[in-house]
Amino acid sequence: MPHKGFVRLQAEIASFTDAGIPVYWFTGNHDMWIFSYFEKELGVKMIRTPQSCVFNGKKFYLGHGDGLGPGDRVYKALKHVFANRFFQEWFRVTPASIGIGIANAWSRKSRISGLKKEKYLGDKEWLYLYALEQQKKSHHHYYIFGHRHLPLDISLGEDSRYINLGEWVHYDTYAVFSEQGLQLCSYNNRIEVAAFRP
Repeated sequence: MPHKGFVRLQAEIASFTDAGIPVYWFTGNHDMWIFSYFEKELGVKMIRTPQSCVFNGKKFYLGHGDGLGPGDRVYKALKHVFANRFFQEWFRVTPASIGIGIANAWSRKSRISGLKKEKYLGDKEWLYLYALEQQKKSHHHYYIFGHRHLPLDISLGEDSRYINLGEWVHYDTYAVFSEQGLQLCSYNNRIEVAAFRP
């Protein structure tokens, strides 16, 4: 069960699903222990692995992005621990005050919690490298991830692009797919994606 608070956000999500608008939640590094609550109470479809799908004739590869590509070894090791059923059961029976304390301590170590901007890694961007590897296996027009907290729009050659959605603390960014293609947008005109194009 989620920590108390964020009731208005949950109500807003429920208003979408109640109106018949599907909501998909790609779980990431802070969502590994979200189980059935959002699905049962809010009607949200939880997605835990990257997905390949087609929209309007364009092939998409969608995922949160955590644990993909080279590097990030410490997190990848921790992810195996958090995915272990024993630790999940231990957390479930742990008193809420202790469990929430652990969760809050973990969240405070988040890159975004310190309000620091991520730095663009150039040709070492691990999700860019991951997208290139996936492209060798199967062509996709768009590889869309989050996790890096940077609004990125990078060509992979041909008619393929790697898009990172950024976040809502520094950039207020999101993506829109329409007949004109896919565009990275900012609802407060704070987007700085041009600075991150190689």
